[in-house]
Amino acid sequence: MRAVTFSRNVFIPLSMSCRNRCSYCGFRVDRPHLMRPGEVEGLLRKASEAKEALFTTGERPDEAWREVRGWLVKEGYGDFVGYLASMNQLAIKHGLLPHTNAGCLSYEELKRLKPFNASMGLMLEQAVELECHSQSPGKKPSVRIKTIKDAGRLSIPFTTGILIGIGETEYDRLYSLEVIADIHANYGHIQEVIVQGFKPKPGTPMQNAKPPSHEELLKAVKAAREVLPSDVAVQIPPNLVDDVYPFIKAGASDLGGISEVTPDYVNPEAPWPSIEEVRKQLRGEFYLRERLPVHPKFVLLKLYGEAVEWLVERFADGEGYVRRGVA
Repeated sequence: MRAVTFSRNVFIPLSMSCRNRCSYCGFRVDRPHLMRPGEVEGLLRKASEAKEALFTTGERPDEAWREVRGWLVKEGYGDFVGYLASMNQLAIKHGLLPHTNAGCLSYEELKRLKPFNASMGLMLEQAVELECHSQSPGKKPSVRIKTIKDAGRLSIPFTTGILIGIGETEYDRLYSLEVIADIHANYGHIQEVIVQGFKPKPGTPMQNAKPPSHEELLKAVKAAREVLPSDVAVQIPPNLVDDVYPFIKAGASDLGGISEVTPDYVNPEAPWPSIEEVRKQLRGEFYLRERLPVHPKFVLLKLYGEAVEWLVERFADGEGYVRRGVA
């Protein structure tokens, strides 16, 4: 029986301010926003059985808003990456493994965050230029590809993915998957690729756009499994589909993070299913297995940040999955 993996997490939207203006995004707010340390700690304390602290942020909020930049300097963090590193360390102090997705980062910025993260991530979305990204400098494919490659140069276990239904063609989807496969062939650091369908958000320019059909999403999952190497997991987010079963049958083997204590702030209209609900969806043909935010292969290779080593050793079994009985 094949395992389907997932990670228990707490979702921390550290900043919803962003320099990009993507036509489909409901996460970005048009004002300065930055969670303060006390707010972050409040979420960390709710972690329950979570092992992962998922830090998701808008891209370069300190570039987008001088108020954010001013607070960071005044409080002694210097810049947003410095603040992120500090909040990563706070998560570690609370016994959680950070996974950071902060948009496009430079090699030096990734290097600063690497010691305090179990893994990191950045959605490629699509490897072609699209109209929905016309006001988003950080969504230029070359910029995103550089960040993913730089993470590889630093041997950071990395999550990426494609977004389906944002104006791309079927050829674009295949090309984007091939780009990811080529990067992994060179650096070997991609742990999973998310296949995510666009969901229209009220108040956005694409609020009336048609989301991809079930068949389109299923076809994209099958394509991902065919194009990507076998050591890269294909992930389907369980809160964005009605039933994970057909996607697991099509080749997905991972569900990503599931939070029992926080919403999906990127898709707040889509609540997480309970772990028991997901288990039932697998119909007894597959079994759920909990993993850490760093996938088992990279646990065994010890490619996580040095500051999280003690936590990985506490949580992981001999195969790199979560040890049974660990809360």
